Amino acid sequence: MKKFFSRKSSPRSDAEVLVADASSTPTKASTEMTSPPPPSASASSPVIPPPSPMGPKRNLPIVLEDLPTLRDEVPTKREELFRRKLALCSTIFNFNDPESEVNNKDRKRQTLLELVDYVNTPAGQQIFTEAVMSDVVSMVKANLGRSLPPPTPDFDPEEDEPALEHSWPHLQVVYEFFLRFIVSGEVQAKVAKRHVDTKMCLILINLFDSEDPRERDYLKTILHRIYGKFMSHRSFIRKNISNVFYKFIYEDSKHNGIGELLEILGSIINGFAVPLKKEHLTFLSKALLPLHKPSTIQLYHQQLSYCVIQYCEKDPETGVTILRSLMSMWPWSASQKQVTLLNELEELLELLGYQQLEIIQSELYSFLARLIGSDHFQVTERTLFLWNNEHLVNSGCLSRQLAESILPYIYEALHSKTTHWNQTVEGLAQSVEKMYTEVDSTLFETIADECGKRKEERESNEARMLKSWAEITRR
Repeated sequence: MKKFFSRKSSPRSDAEVLVADASSTPTKASTEMTSPPPPSASASSPVIPPPSPMGPKRNLPIVLEDLPTLRDEVPTKREELFRRKLALCSTIFNFNDPESEVNNKDRKRQTLLELVDYVNTPAGQQIFTEAVMSDVVSMVKANLGRSLPPPTPDFDPEEDEPALEHSWPHLQVVYEFFLRFIVSGEVQAKVAKRHVDTKMCLILINLFDSEDPRERDYLKTILHRIYGKFMSHRSFIRKNISNVFYKFIYEDSKHNGIGELLEILGSIINGFAVPLKKEHLTFLSKALLPLHKPSTIQLYHQQLSYCVIQYCEKDPETGVTILRSLMSMWPWSASQKQVTLLNELEELLELLGYQQLEIIQSELYSFLARLIGSDHFQVTERTLFLWNNEHLVNSGCLSRQLAESILPYIYEALHSKTTHWNQTVEGLAQSVEKMYTEVDSTLFETIADECGKRKEERESNEARMLKSWAEITRR
């Protein structure tokens, strides 16, 4: 199976494309951020102090002075100027009022654009020394470390347009700058981990609840890059992603970034060593599998399914655990959700080996019989389509050679659909019956007779019970 990020249904994000050639040409997001003409140098420009340790400066009546461009500054003074520009970019403005401090907002954006443009050059990469790392992360925290606005009332992510972040003209460039910093070859994890610490990771994880998909896209790429670069943070990142899932499953049931977090996990799981560690198996059973429960699963099911399939490919023994969990949480009252999960079920069945099938055979075939007998024709139709899967029918759990094991479970439900009102369902049911009849007609007739007798006996018992109740009510 291909890696998740290479699926056609999951094209590379804007932020991922941005990283592809960060050292040569402007990236996709940067095309919206074309650098302006350099501001005129001012030798008398005052030194802007670094960000206050008490937090970012918000809503201050400050006038941002022009600073010389980094390209025009002499090399010996560029680091000092770079830090002054970072301090300038730590000033936070109120974007809820589009008319306020327009000039200052624009000056900050142009400065951010200049920083991105500069660090995209070989000379600019050299400026990421240990001395400036604290200033870089402080500026990023000042801009990103904010409380998200309250969720939009009655927001339906499937129907409604998301609420876009008002400060995106600044945030986009900050994210782009931080991404360049993280992927830079000059930034060594051993040194940078003191600045890009677990607190920074937690800020990023919490921001995944943003309603703005553009922000979540950047967060996905940046957190994935941090996970790959900073090995000491990996356990912390996995643990806190689990915490997001726990809250979503058992408390709030609302979160905007479950799909993006699962995309990151898809890549992480792909890199797990075999045999799987106990903590990874616990993560599967406690955090991933319960994500099948929420009613909003359609929003992230593709990513969830990929993660689950990755586990099954890594360790076939997990297939039994996954199937049992899926069957126990099956949404019998939600037909559309059942159809969605049947897609995942088909992929899991393709990976099911004979050893695992022997363990779960009775449960699985009883489950399939119940799906075939569903009152909702789309559920029945999607279930019967499993027999169109050549792998399952030729060498999988629905194999012709397993007719003796399968038919006793599914025959009654299957036969009842051969006269279904829906022509597609009727045709599929007849096709499955014909397939097993051709394999062993004697076996098929024997099972048909046995099922017929059981049905007659059941109907006789029901009639006798109704008669008894009628006599009781007449007394």
